[in-house]
Amino acid sequence: MYYQIVSFNYKNCDLANREKISFRTDDEKKAMLDRLVGFDFIHEVFIVSTCNRTEIITANKDNFATYHTILGVMSEYSEVNFHQLKEMMERFDDENAVGHLFSVVSSLDSLVIGESQITGQVKDAFRLSFKNNTAGKRLNRLLSYAVKCAAQVRNETQISANPISIASVAVSQAEEILQDTMAGITAIVIGTGEMGVLTTKHLLRSGCDVILLGRDIDKANKAIKNLGDNVKVDTVDNLEKYINRYRLLFSATSSPVPVVTKDIIHECDFRRLWFDIAIPRDIEEIEDEKITIYRIDDLRDISNANHALRQEQAFRASEIVCEYQQDFYRWLKALSIEPVIKGIREHANAAIEKELARAIKKGFVPAELQDNLHKLATSMFNQFLHKPTQKMRQSSKEKEGIASIEAMQHIFEVNTENVDPKQYKEDHHTKGYKA
Repeated sequence: MYYQIVSFNYKNCDLANREKISFRTDDEKKAMLDRLVGFDFIHEVFIVSTCNRTEIITANKDNFATYHTILGVMSEYSEVNFHQLKEMMERFDDENAVGHLFSVVSSLDSLVIGESQITGQVKDAFRLSFKNNTAGKRLNRLLSYAVKCAAQVRNETQISANPISIASVAVSQAEEILQDTMAGITAIVIGTGEMGVLTTKHLLRSGCDVILLGRDIDKANKAIKNLGDNVKVDTVDNLEKYINRYRLLFSATSSPVPVVTKDIIHECDFRRLWFDIAIPRDIEEIEDEKITIYRIDDLRDISNANHALRQEQAFRASEIVCEYQQDFYRWLKALSIEPVIKGIREHANAAIEKELARAIKKGFVPAELQDNLHKLATSMFNQFLHKPTQKMRQSSKEKEGIASIEAMQHIFEVNTENVDPKQYKEDHHTKGYKA
């Protein structure tokens, strides 16, 4: 069994293409998950799709076939040419896949280093696939370890102190531009999801009044509970009125099409500052000299400055990720071989008992010697298996060791599919594990 991640992220894939590749709804995700596990070489898969990345994480038995399959089905889904997709993705196999996921969950691979949302987003992505019966124990082992790694990164570094996100970066940029006029201004926020509420909180801390717009007024009222009197709600049905009355706008919906379109924009005698922090984009391409639009990729310079400020802590965090990566993969390989060794020894013991019982029944040996003969035969088998099992353990530590282990399973007809990995936990790692 192998791990592989195919990643389309902000480093190599621009905003327009990330929009095409992203999954807008859970149903779209489920359809892709079902299709991928329909290939017999893909055991499990889950998909992380955020404004900055789409990551397809698999447990499979053929990395080469899995990689080309993912590119093929993603090309069909996104209507982006196969070869173009290949240019805008990163591929991570086995140890590198483990390290990459640990970095992602620890927010070291984020556009904003240390941002606080990604761990929950990855866990939610796995949970969706688990409930869809397209992810199970193989990927659960990996994610459980990744979450433990992220916890240690948070505990041992200050990388997530005063946690920031794309929402906070956008509000910081607005403060930089508006400066003293920011306090007391009314800002419009479109979207009552996590990003919209987070943006609202940052705006309130900056001294703004906020009007939060959503499709469901009840959900909007629930979202602003405990946020105070300086935030009001309304429905997006009245969006046209608000965007032509106030200058500051943040949009963070999950709409598959733009919600701010040219036809609802009126000419105004004041300058407007808009932030589109959604994937796909919420704001249509608009050419108006009095409207300045910042999109996610425009905030990269600010995030880079944040990265520089946290560089020392990020270095220590990367060391922690590396330690967890190596420890996890050592344990995983040991976990793969120990049940095989145990199965071979059980087969040997069964053969001893069968042949000893036959010999006694036929009178070849006296029954009173059964115990001693059993000990002798067991000792002989143990001696015979000693060096092969040592070599098997050594092979499990090597890069191509998984193939050797699978060969041993086949030769000795050992089935480890239903083995509980917890029984091997204490022998091979000390960082903790949740099956």
